Amino acid sequence: MPPRHIALACLVAVLWGVNFLAIHASLEQFPPFFLIALRFGLLAIPTILFIPRPNVKLRWLIGYGLGFGTLQFVGLYLGMAAGFPTGLASLVLQMSAPFTVLLGAIFLREKLTTRRVVGIALAVAGLLLVGVARGGSGSWWPFLLVVIGAFGWAIGNISSRLAEPPKPLHLTMWMAVVPPIPMLAVSLLVEGPEQIWVSLATAWTVAAVPAWVGLVYTILLGTVLGSGIWVWLMKRHPAGVVAPFSMLVPVVGISTAWLVLGERPGPLELVGGAVVLFGVLWASKMPAAALAPAPIPRAPAAPLAEPPIPGSPRLEAPAPR
Repeated sequence: MPPRHIALACLVAVLWGVNFLAIHASLEQFPPFFLIALRFGLLAIPTILFIPRPNVKLRWLIGYGLGFGTLQFVGLYLGMAAGFPTGLASLVLQMSAPFTVLLGAIFLREKLTTRRVVGIALAVAGLLLVGVARGGSGSWWPFLLVVIGAFGWAIGNISSRLAEPPKPLHLTMWMAVVPPIPMLAVSLLVEGPEQIWVSLATAWTVAAVPAWVGLVYTILLGTVLGSGIWVWLMKRHPAGVVAPFSMLVPVVGISTAWLVLGERPGPLELVGGAVVLFGVLWASKMPAAALAPAPIPRAPAAPLAEPPIPGSPRLEAPAPR
Protein backbone atom coordinates (compact mmCIF):
# COMPACT_ATOMS: atom_id res chain seq x y z
CA MET A 1 0.00 0.00 0.00
CA PRO A 2 1.31 3.48 -0.78
CA PRO A 3 1.81 5.83 2.21
CA ARG A 4 -1.33 7.81 1.37
CA HIS A 5 -3.49 4.68 1.51
CA ILE A 6 -1.85 3.58 4.78
CA ALA A 7 -2.70 7.00 6.21
CA LEU A 8 -6.32 6.59 5.09
CA ALA A 9 -6.54 3.13 6.72
CA CYS A 10 -5.17 4.58 9.98
CA LEU A 11 -7.68 7.44 9.73
CA VAL A 12 -10.56 4.96 9.50
CA ALA A 13 -9.24 3.15 12.60
CA VAL A 14 -9.18 6.45 14.48
CA LEU A 15 -12.68 7.39 13.29
CA TRP A 16 -14.09 4.02 14.34
CA GLY A 17 -12.20 3.99 17.65
CA VAL A 18 -13.49 7.44 18.65
CA ASN A 19 -16.96 6.37 17.50
CA PHE A 20 -17.38 4.40 20.75
CA LEU A 21 -17.06 7.65 22.72
CA ALA A 22 -19.72 9.16 20.46
CA ILE A 23 -22.04 6.22 21.15
CA HIS A 24 -21.42 6.59 24.89
CA ALA A 25 -22.40 10.27 24.72
CA SER A 26 -25.60 9.51 22.81
CA LEU A 27 -26.61 6.76 25.25
CA GLU A 28 -26.46 9.32 28.05
CA GLN A 29 -29.51 10.99 26.48
CA PHE A 30 -31.48 8.38 24.51
CA PRO A 31 -32.57 4.82 25.42
CA PRO A 32 -30.72 2.14 23.39
CA PHE A 33 -33.49 0.81 21.12
CA PHE A 34 -34.76 4.28 20.31
CA LEU A 35 -31.19 5.48 19.65
CA ILE A 36 -30.70 2.73 17.06
CA ALA A 37 -33.97 3.69 15.35
CA LEU A 38 -33.01 7.38 15.43
CA ARG A 39 -29.49 6.79 14.13
CA PHE A 40 -30.50 4.70 11.14
CA GLY A 41 -33.71 6.64 10.52
CA LEU A 42 -31.73 9.85 10.01
CA LEU A 43 -29.43 7.99 7.63
CA ALA A 44 -32.20 6.14 5.79
CA ILE A 45 -34.10 9.25 4.65
CA PRO A 46 -31.35 10.75 2.42
CA THR A 47 -30.36 7.24 1.32
CA ILE A 48 -33.84 6.52 -0.08
CA LEU A 49 -34.04 9.95 -1.71
CA PHE A 50 -30.61 10.23 -3.32
CA ILE A 51 -28.89 6.83 -3.55
CA PRO A 52 -30.02 4.14 -6.01
CA ARG A 53 -30.99 0.82 -4.48
CA PRO A 54 -28.13 -1.68 -4.83
CA ASN A 55 -28.57 -4.35 -7.48
CA VAL A 56 -28.61 -7.29 -5.04
CA LYS A 57 -31.16 -9.85 -3.94
CA LEU A 58 -33.56 -8.49 -1.35
CA ARG A 59 -32.90 -11.29 1.14
CA TRP A 60 -29.18 -10.44 1.35
CA LEU A 61 -29.93 -6.74 1.76
CA ILE A 62 -32.33 -7.56 4.61
CA GLY A 63 -29.82 -10.02 6.09
CA TYR A 64 -27.10 -7.39 6.02
CA GLY A 65 -29.38 -4.85 7.63
CA LEU A 66 -30.58 -7.25 10.34
CA GLY A 67 -27.09 -8.57 11.10
CA PHE A 68 -24.80 -5.58 10.75
CA GLY A 69 -27.29 -2.80 11.36
CA THR A 70 -29.65 -4.34 13.91
CA LEU A 71 -28.26 -7.26 15.93
CA GLN A 72 -24.77 -5.75 16.15
CA PHE A 73 -25.97 -2.46 17.57
CA VAL A 74 -28.67 -3.99 19.75
CA GLY A 75 -25.97 -6.03 21.50
CA LEU A 76 -23.46 -3.16 21.58
CA TYR A 77 -25.86 -0.43 22.72
CA LEU A 78 -27.59 -2.59 25.32
CA GLY A 79 -24.24 -3.81 26.65
CA MET A 80 -22.84 -0.29 26.93
CA ALA A 81 -26.08 1.04 28.44
CA ALA A 82 -25.86 -1.75 31.04
CA GLY A 83 -22.40 -0.59 32.07
CA PHE A 84 -19.92 -2.43 29.84
CA PRO A 85 -16.83 -0.18 29.47
CA THR A 86 -16.64 1.84 26.27
CA GLY A 87 -13.03 0.94 25.50
CA LEU A 88 -13.48 -2.78 26.11
CA ALA A 89 -16.56 -2.75 23.86
CA SER A 90 -14.33 -1.70 20.95
CA LEU A 91 -12.15 -4.71 21.73
CA VAL A 92 -14.83 -7.37 22.18
CA LEU A 93 -16.43 -6.38 18.85
CA GLN A 94 -13.26 -7.63 17.14
CA MET A 95 -14.63 -11.13 17.76
CA SER A 96 -16.67 -10.52 14.62
CA ALA A 97 -13.61 -11.64 12.61
CA PRO A 98 -13.39 -15.20 14.05
CA PHE A 99 -17.19 -15.45 13.93
CA THR A 100 -17.05 -14.49 10.25
CA VAL A 101 -14.45 -17.19 9.56
CA LEU A 102 -16.63 -19.84 11.22
CA LEU A 103 -19.81 -18.74 9.45
CA GLY A 104 -17.90 -18.57 6.17
CA ALA A 105 -16.81 -22.18 6.62
CA ILE A 106 -20.40 -23.26 7.36
CA PHE A 107 -22.39 -21.28 4.80
CA LEU A 108 -19.82 -20.38 2.12
CA ARG A 109 -17.76 -23.58 2.39
CA GLU A 110 -14.59 -21.56 2.78
CA LYS A 111 -11.54 -23.59 3.75
CA LEU A 112 -10.84 -23.61 7.49
CA THR A 113 -7.04 -23.76 7.54
CA THR A 114 -4.87 -24.66 10.52
CA ARG A 115 -3.80 -21.02 10.83
CA ARG A 116 -7.41 -19.89 11.07
CA VAL A 117 -8.32 -22.57 13.62
CA VAL A 118 -5.37 -21.56 15.82
CA GLY A 119 -6.23 -17.88 15.47
CA ILE A 120 -9.86 -18.48 16.39
CA ALA A 121 -8.83 -20.57 19.41
CA LEU A 122 -6.51 -17.81 20.62
CA ALA A 123 -9.17 -15.13 20.13
CA VAL A 124 -11.74 -17.19 22.06
CA ALA A 125 -9.23 -17.81 24.85
CA GLY A 126 -8.53 -14.08 25.11
CA LEU A 127 -12.24 -13.35 25.09
CA LEU A 128 -12.74 -15.81 27.95
CA LEU A 129 -10.07 -13.96 29.95
CA VAL A 130 -11.93 -10.69 29.42
CA GLY A 131 -15.20 -12.41 30.37
CA VAL A 132 -13.71 -13.85 33.55
CA ALA A 133 -12.40 -10.42 34.50
CA ARG A 134 -15.78 -8.79 33.89
CA GLY A 135 -17.61 -11.64 35.60
CA GLY A 136 -15.48 -11.11 38.67
CA SER A 137 -16.88 -7.59 38.89
CA GLY A 138 -20.44 -8.86 38.52
CA SER A 139 -21.09 -7.78 34.92
CA TRP A 140 -21.45 -10.94 32.83
CA TRP A 141 -24.60 -9.89 30.96
CA PRO A 142 -23.24 -6.66 29.44
CA PHE A 143 -20.20 -8.62 28.24
CA LEU A 144 -22.36 -11.32 26.61
CA LEU A 145 -24.52 -8.67 24.95
CA VAL A 146 -21.48 -7.14 23.25
CA VAL A 147 -20.38 -10.62 22.13
CA ILE A 148 -23.83 -11.04 20.56
CA GLY A 149 -23.24 -7.72 18.81
CA ALA A 150 -19.98 -9.10 17.36
CA PHE A 151 -21.89 -12.14 16.12
CA GLY A 152 -24.41 -9.84 14.42
CA TRP A 153 -21.54 -8.07 12.64
CA ALA A 154 -20.36 -11.48 11.37
CA ILE A 155 -23.84 -12.25 10.03
CA GLY A 156 -23.73 -8.95 8.19
CA ASN A 157 -20.34 -9.81 6.71
CA ILE A 158 -21.62 -13.13 5.35
CA SER A 159 -24.76 -11.48 3.94
CA SER A 160 -22.70 -8.82 2.17
CA ARG A 161 -20.44 -11.53 0.71
CA LEU A 162 -23.47 -13.45 -0.60
CA ALA A 163 -24.98 -10.23 -1.98
CA GLU A 164 -21.90 -9.55 -4.16
CA PRO A 165 -22.87 -5.88 -4.68
CA PRO A 166 -21.45 -4.15 -7.76
CA LYS A 167 -21.31 -0.94 -5.68
CA PRO A 168 -20.53 -1.93 -2.06
CA LEU A 169 -21.05 1.58 -0.66
CA HIS A 170 -24.65 1.58 -1.93
CA LEU A 171 -25.25 -1.64 0.01
CA THR A 172 -23.72 -0.08 3.12
CA MET A 173 -26.01 2.94 2.85
CA TRP A 174 -29.17 0.97 2.05
CA MET A 175 -28.51 -1.26 5.04
CA ALA A 176 -29.69 1.73 7.09
CA VAL A 177 -33.21 1.35 5.66
CA VAL A 178 -33.77 -1.98 7.47
CA PRO A 179 -33.37 -1.20 11.24
CA PRO A 180 -35.48 1.97 11.90
CA ILE A 181 -39.04 0.60 11.84
CA PRO A 182 -38.35 -2.68 13.72
CA MET A 183 -36.25 -0.85 16.30
CA LEU A 184 -38.87 1.85 16.80
CA ALA A 185 -41.51 -0.84 17.36
CA VAL A 186 -39.28 -2.65 19.88
CA SER A 187 -38.52 0.65 21.59
CA LEU A 188 -42.22 1.43 22.00
CA LEU A 189 -42.87 -2.04 23.45
CA VAL A 190 -39.81 -2.33 25.71
CA GLU A 191 -38.78 1.21 26.61
CA GLY A 192 -42.25 2.71 26.35
CA PRO A 193 -43.56 5.98 24.90
CA GLU A 194 -42.95 7.81 28.19
CA GLN A 195 -39.22 7.13 28.25
CA ILE A 196 -38.92 8.06 24.58
CA TRP A 197 -40.83 11.29 25.14
CA VAL A 198 -38.70 12.26 28.13
CA SER A 199 -35.50 11.73 26.12
CA LEU A 200 -36.86 13.89 23.29
CA ALA A 201 -38.29 16.59 25.58
CA THR A 202 -34.91 17.09 27.26
CA ALA A 203 -32.94 16.73 24.03
CA TRP A 204 -33.06 20.46 23.30
CA THR A 205 -31.15 21.56 26.38
CA VAL A 206 -27.49 22.47 26.62
CA ALA A 207 -26.82 19.28 28.55
CA ALA A 208 -27.94 17.23 25.53
CA VAL A 209 -25.47 18.82 23.11
CA PRO A 210 -22.85 16.04 23.55
CA ALA A 211 -25.52 13.45 22.72
CA TRP A 212 -26.37 15.19 19.43
CA VAL A 213 -22.70 15.71 18.60
CA GLY A 214 -22.12 12.01 19.23
CA LEU A 215 -25.08 11.07 17.04
CA VAL A 216 -23.92 13.27 14.16
CA TYR A 217 -20.41 11.89 14.51
CA THR A 218 -21.70 8.31 14.40
CA ILE A 219 -23.74 8.95 11.27
CA LEU A 220 -21.41 11.16 9.22
CA LEU A 221 -17.89 10.24 10.34
CA GLY A 222 -18.31 6.74 11.73
CA THR A 223 -20.69 5.35 9.09
CA VAL A 224 -20.54 7.43 5.90
CA LEU A 225 -16.93 8.64 5.85
CA GLY A 226 -15.32 5.70 7.67
CA SER A 227 -17.18 3.00 5.76
CA GLY A 228 -16.74 4.88 2.47
CA ILE A 229 -12.95 5.05 2.83
CA TRP A 230 -12.81 1.42 3.98
CA VAL A 231 -14.79 0.17 0.98
CA TRP A 232 -12.61 2.29 -1.32
CA LEU A 233 -9.45 0.70 0.13
CA MET A 234 -10.89 -2.84 0.00
CA LYS A 235 -11.57 -2.44 -3.73
CA ARG A 236 -7.94 -1.45 -4.40
CA HIS A 237 -5.99 -3.84 -2.18
CA PRO A 238 -6.27 -7.47 -1.02
CA ALA A 239 -8.49 -7.95 2.02
CA GLY A 240 -5.55 -9.49 3.90
CA VAL A 241 -3.62 -6.24 3.48
CA VAL A 242 -6.40 -3.86 4.55
CA ALA A 243 -8.19 -5.88 7.27
CA PRO A 244 -5.33 -5.89 9.85
CA PHE A 245 -5.65 -2.11 10.17
CA SER A 246 -8.94 -2.73 12.00
CA MET A 247 -6.79 -4.02 14.88
CA LEU A 248 -6.01 -0.36 15.60
CA VAL A 249 -9.69 0.31 16.42
CA PRO A 250 -9.63 -1.15 19.97
CA VAL A 251 -6.26 0.50 20.59
CA VAL A 252 -7.84 3.88 19.81
CA GLY A 253 -11.07 2.97 21.61
CA ILE A 254 -9.39 1.89 24.86
CA SER A 255 -6.93 4.81 24.79
CA THR A 256 -9.57 7.49 24.22
CA ALA A 257 -11.91 5.97 26.82
CA TRP A 258 -9.00 5.95 29.26
CA LEU A 259 -8.19 9.61 28.57
CA VAL A 260 -11.74 11.01 28.32
CA LEU A 261 -13.82 8.77 30.58
CA GLY A 262 -11.14 7.58 32.99
CA GLU A 263 -11.82 3.91 32.20
CA ARG A 264 -8.82 1.85 33.30
CA PRO A 265 -8.95 -1.79 32.19
CA GLY A 266 -7.53 -4.27 34.67
CA PRO A 267 -4.41 -6.39 34.04
CA LEU A 268 -6.41 -9.52 33.15
CA GLU A 269 -8.55 -7.54 30.72
CA LEU A 270 -5.44 -6.09 29.03
CA VAL A 271 -3.84 -9.53 28.72
CA GLY A 272 -7.06 -11.02 27.35
CA GLY A 273 -7.41 -8.12 24.93
CA ALA A 274 -3.87 -8.62 23.63
CA VAL A 275 -4.57 -12.34 23.10
CA VAL A 276 -7.81 -11.50 21.24
CA LEU A 277 -6.02 -9.06 18.92
CA PHE A 278 -3.18 -11.50 18.24
CA GLY A 279 -5.60 -14.33 17.50
CA VAL A 280 -7.69 -12.21 15.14
CA LEU A 281 -4.59 -10.93 13.36
CA TRP A 282 -3.16 -14.45 13.07
CA ALA A 283 -6.41 -15.85 11.68
CA SER A 284 -6.80 -13.07 9.11
CA LYS A 285 -3.19 -13.04 7.90
CA MET A 286 -2.76 -14.34 4.37
CA PRO A 287 0.28 -16.22 3.11
CA ALA A 288 2.83 -14.09 1.30
CA ALA A 289 2.22 -16.03 -1.90
CA ALA A 290 -1.46 -15.00 -1.85
CA LEU A 291 -0.53 -11.34 -1.50
CA ALA A 292 2.16 -11.32 -4.19
CA PRO A 293 1.06 -9.55 -7.37
CA ALA A 294 0.56 -11.77 -10.37
CA PRO A 295 3.41 -11.59 -12.89
CA ILE A 296 2.72 -9.36 -15.84
CA PRO A 297 2.71 -11.45 -19.02
CA ARG A 298 5.23 -10.28 -21.56
CA ALA A 299 4.29 -9.89 -25.17
CA PRO A 300 6.01 -12.39 -27.49
CA ALA A 301 9.11 -10.99 -29.11
CA ALA A 302 8.67 -9.90 -32.71
CA PRO A 303 10.48 -12.12 -35.23
CA LEU A 304 13.74 -10.72 -36.52
CA ALA A 305 13.45 -9.23 -39.99
CA GLU A 306 15.37 -11.01 -42.71
CA PRO A 307 18.31 -9.03 -44.07
CA PRO A 308 17.68 -7.43 -47.50
CA ILE A 309 18.92 -9.28 -50.50
CA PRO A 310 21.69 -7.38 -52.30
CA GLY A 311 20.47 -5.74 -55.46
CA SER A 312 16.77 -5.95 -54.52
CA PRO A 313 14.67 -2.77 -54.77
CA ARG A 314 14.05 -0.93 -51.51
CA LEU A 315 10.51 -0.33 -50.44
CA GLU A 316 10.18 3.17 -49.13
CA ALA A 317 7.31 4.29 -46.97
CA PRO A 318 5.09 6.88 -48.61
CA ALA A 319 5.70 10.41 -47.47
CA PRO A 320 2.99 11.86 -45.25
CA ARG A 321 0.56 14.14 -47.04
